[in-house]
Amino acid sequence: MTDLVIRALDASDAALFDAHPDPLNARAAHERTTHRPDWKRVALRDGTVVARGAWWGGPDDKEPVNVNWFDVAEGEVEAGAALLRSAPWQVELEINLPGDWRDRPDLAAATETRFAAARAAGYELLVERFLYRWTPERGLPERPGRLVFGAEPDDAVFFDALRRIHAATLDAHSLKAIAEGGLDQAAQEEIDFFHWCPSPREWWQTARTPEGDLAGIHIPAHNPSGPTIGFIGVVPEHRGHGYAFDLLAECTHFLVEHGAEAVTGATDRGNFPMAAQFAKAGFPVVRERVNFHPVDAASR
Repeated sequence: MTDLVIRALDASDAALFDAHPDPLNARAAHERTTHRPDWKRVALRDGTVVARGAWWGGPDDKEPVNVNWFDVAEGEVEAGAALLRSAPWQVELEINLPGDWRDRPDLAAATETRFAAARAAGYELLVERFLYRWTPERGLPERPGRLVFGAEPDDAVFFDALRRIHAATLDAHSLKAIAEGGLDQAAQEEIDFFHWCPSPREWWQTARTPEGDLAGIHIPAHNPSGPTIGFIGVVPEHRGHGYAFDLLAECTHFLVEHGAEAVTGATDRGNFPMAAQFAKAGFPVVRERVNFHPVDAASR
């Protein structure tokens, strides 16, 4: 087998990225994503692209926040691993997949090649997630009218609510943050992310019972790809009443009232209660995403 050549791309040769087949239709997942040419990298053998990766971040980010497009040719697991290992950024890896990938042997095989390359590069599975997209023909979910929603300018209110919500969370990213730095880190990471989003801070809302008790929070947001359900969370003492649906319905209405023509969302596959609320609110699963995180930095 001939030697592998790994190249970073730039504006002059960015088209080389598109020379690789796209059996998992990753392009469909990135119709609204902007990738910088100089954050794309390819691995070539005999001049043929056998692996490719696109690192991604916000328009003002100095470094990427993740790898969200990663492809590896069959039989080129080590090439894919070398591409990840050689990158100057060791960040989370997202592999975007068709919703039926488990049921189709060809897609399952292509997916496993990418997983194997990620593991060989020192990445470890973090979580599998459902990706949703609401569109107007689904109809807006009915607002139950049980909670009172309002803006809250004090970040400390959201920080305290997030600490309480994450004390009993099923979300894998939050659990990872808690394991690393406790509830304060998990709450602060959420706050920092939503400040990073281009949507207005004034959109963040609390939800209270008619008696004035805080029941939860919801954060309508725009990420760089468009309107999204940023965060839905019910404080532990008010769980069991189905309030997550109330929050999700309100968040969807809010985004549509502020011009959204479609709304995305996501939840972990293992978060069965939230997945049920997305289904009830008319959000179909359009794709899946598998997140890996780098854990073996010493071996690179």
